Amino acid sequence: MAYATVDDVEARAGRTLSNTERNQAAVLLEDAAVLIDAYKRSADNAAKKTVSCRIVLRAIGTGTQDIPTGATNGSMSALGYSQSWTMGGGGAAGEIYLARADRQILGAGNAIGSGSPIEHMGRAAE
Repeated sequence: MAYATVDDVEARAGRTLSNTERNQAAVLLEDAAVLIDAYKRSADNAAKKTVSCRIVLRAIGTGTQDIPTGATNGSMSALGYSQSWTMGGGGAAGEIYLARADRQILGAGNAIGSGSPIEHMGRAAE
């Protein structure tokens, strides 16, 4: 079950997706739901929808071929035909992944402090 629709992705992209992109987005939305559930199934549905769209948009790109999605640094040359890109954000172009901001949106990792799994063992016997 996907948490967002292709129309949600298209609205966030700010452009009309091609038929190929729409088909790819539909499949990636299902994959994004699996990834989200594996990370934090109990997250709010609105957060899951937002993160699903963010994941898919990173994977399909902005629609321009000039700069790869996920690139944090790059360079271009003209007559020497050279391009160089540094990929960041935890994944390669086209790969689906949860970025740090996605994990925060889902509510994971926002708490300060920690707990011990041993701490709860004594309570189970009570």
